[in-house]
Amino acid sequence: MPFSDDEVAELKHFFPDVQGAKEGGITYLLLQNAKLPQGCQPGSMDLLLCPNERDGYPSRLYFAQKLQQPASLNWNGNCRVLERNWCAFSWKVEPGLRLAQMIQAHLRALR
Repeated sequence: MPFSDDEVAELKHFFPDVQGAKEGGITYLLLQNAKLPQGCQPGSMDLLLCPNERDGYPSRLYFAQKLQQPASLNWNGNCRVLERNWCAFSWKVEPGLRLAQMIQAHLRALR
């Protein structure tokens, strides 16, 4: 993974099952069975983080499926990566965050 060891270690503290993967020259982080904020259904699922600019967003967090959550979101991102279908909602986070901060910033939209 092209990230510092301490960033990956920090991320694994929150999401123990993290795997890096590359497709089409883009590095992704697969977070398997990640716990989602309270009120989301299902309560956990696989997530895919694209920590680099993609589709006009500084970073993108993809979900294995659309979920039910307290907030109303614009689910506008569908893609196929790593031989799986993923979906994402429209949400921008500031660039330059550490990996763990980036994921937490994306997940804040679910509250």
